[in-house]
Amino acid sequence: MIPGFEQIVEERIRQAQQNGAFDDLEGAGKPLVLEDLTGVPEELRLAYKILKNADCTPPELQLKDEIFQTEQLLAAMEDTREKYQILKKLNFLIMKFNAVRGASMAFELPQRYEARLVDRFGQK
Repeated sequence: MIPGFEQIVEERIRQAQQNGAFDDLEGAGKPLVLEDLTGVPEELRLAYKILKNADCTPPELQLKDEIFQTEQLLAAMEDTREKYQILKKLNFLIMKFNAVRGASMAFELPQRYEARLVDRFGQK
């Protein structure tokens, strides 16, 4: 740090405390809620926290959320034609998710064809 800069910062913090700038902060007097970051590798924790604080989620997680929402929508639908369209969208999202991850095929999410088959057999 720049010499003397630390002292200036400390002095300004002391002045702000004396003026009551920190009195009405949210969570004042309560214990800190620490996140459990045991699942995040140590070398990635700082980057993880920065991205999380900036409300920036990786594309993989955005796709996962969109897949979940599409599955919920599909489960609530009644119309077969609309279900088919949503199922196509869901399969596309799953394919995109698997491509973005670039992991082994053993870990890919399976596409959803069973609902389409059940609908087709249910019509007859």
